[in-house]
Parts: sequence; structure tokens; C-alpha cells
Amino acid sequence: MSAILETVKQTIVDGDDDGAVAQIEKALMEGIDPVKVLKQAIVPGIERAGELWHDNVYFMPDVVLSAEAFKAAMKAVEPHLAGREITKLGTVIMGVVAGDMHDLGKSIVIAMLTGAGFEVIDLGVDVPTETFIGKIGELKPDIMAVGCYMTTTMLELKAMITFLKDNGLRDKVKIMIGGVPTTQQFADEIGADAWGKDALDAVDKARKLMGA
Repeated sequence: MSAILETVKQTIVDGDDDGAVAQIEKALMEGIDPVKVLKQAIVPGIERAGELWHDNVYFMPDVVLSAEAFKAAMKAVEPHLAGREITKLGTVIMGVVAGDMHDLGKSIVIAMLTGAGFEVIDLGVDVPTETFIGKIGELKPDIMAVGCYMTTTMLELKAMITFLKDNGLRDKVKIMIGGVPTTQQFADEIGADAWGKDALDAVDKARKLMGA
């Protein structure tokens, strides 16, 4: 890897938004292929941050900073990727259940999934079941990822899957859930296809759902 690409990667690991954008602009001015910048610097940067989090070297504030730097980096490189063929593993719609306003975990998972090669559509927080259902019909995603961060909103997940079953939509999309109060047992009980323990596990489960 060239020195400039290594620097781009490190700015994301360090959570340095401005540094990431500056180094990407420098790399592009030097004629480095934007796809190379994406695949050899930006993506490895967020992956490394995830590994440090998984190994308890990084804590939530560190990963949040890395995720923000990743988003800034993606915004800087995306205009230069227009018209370029970038292989996608699949499309994911993601949001937090109705009644739940927690956004932190979702943002990190989105950054990790995007870095892994998924197209992620962020529906936001406090998302009604009707919105999720509408997006399944409109966007035809491969995976619907739903976050739940309070025990009081866990029943929303169950109600959502029941609604899908009752309306003949359950087989149209794979469902992955996650969030602090959720467990694999709960995912099995409500009929979800996968449970993401954390952001790295969510990526691994999403890959498996796509057969990758």
C-alpha cells in the first residue's frame, strides 16, 4: 500500500474527519484511482476500528469518531466513483423501532456494513412498522435490519414480524435484529433470520444471509 493510502486508513482509525478528507483529496490529486482509495484505505480503516473495538482496545467514543471519519471519507470519494462499477453484496434497509430514539449503535453498524460492501438505506430512529413495510415494497431490499435498544420496545420487533407473516411478506426479505436488550434466543422466538451481537457480528451475519 502506498504511503498516502496508509495515511488515509490511519485517519479513519484515528477518527480524524478533516484529516481523512484532506488526505483523500491529496490522493486523488496525485492520480490514485478512487476505487483504490475506497477499497485499500477507507474500507480497511473502518474495519480496523471495528477490530480494535472487538478486542476492547477501542471503546464506544473511539468507534463513533471512526464511524464519523468514515462517513466524511465516503462523502469525499463518492462523487469520484460516479459511473464506476462497484460490486455490492446486497441492499439493506435499517432503522430503529417505533418508540426508540437511540441512534448510536445504528450509525456504527451502518458504517461497518457500508465498508463491507453493502448498500445501506438509513430509515432513522422511531420508525413505524408501516414505514419498514413500505420500504420493503418500494426498494425490495435483501435484508431488513432493525435495531432495538430498550426492553420496552422489544415487542415492536415481534409485532413487525407477525405483520409481515400475516400479510404474506415474510419471505420477501431477510430480517436481522440487534440492540442491547436483544439476544439470539429472542431472535429465534420472534422468527428473525439473524441476530447481530455487535457491529462486527452484524456484518458477519449479513454476509452469511447473502451467502457470502
